[in-house]
Order: sequence, then C-alpha cells, then structure tokens
Amino acid sequence: NLAMKRAMRTQLRKMRDAVKSGDAELAATEFRVTVKKLDRAGARKVIHRNAAARIKSRLSARIKALKQA
Repeated sequence: NLAMKRAMRTQLRKMRDAVKSGDAELAATEFRVTVKKLDRAGARKVIHRNAAARIKSRLSARIKALKQA
C-alpha cells in the first residue's frame, strides 16, 4: 500500500508540474498515466474511490483550462 501511495503521489507531482509548465501535450500524456494510477489505488482501497474521482476531475479541469488558454 505504501509503495502504491508513493507512486501515486509522485505521478500527481509530475502531472502538476506538467500543467504548470504550460505544455498541454505533456500534461495530456501525464494525465493518462495519473488516471491509471489513481484508478488502481482506488480499486485496491489505498485511497477512497470518490477521492480518486475527485482528483481526476480537478486535474481534468486544469488540462481543459490549459488547452483553452
């Protein structure tokens, strides 16, 4: 569980850095990997499924705003 949580947090950090850099292409690829890690963590009860969904929704909104700008 700890290793999965650490990997998830690392991927979230990469995702946020990609969004901050302003590179929509990189952010989109990182988003796909992040969603996979979040779904797996939610399915294995490392984090709550609704928490995973909430994080995915917020990241998706950031990417959408990045593409609009």
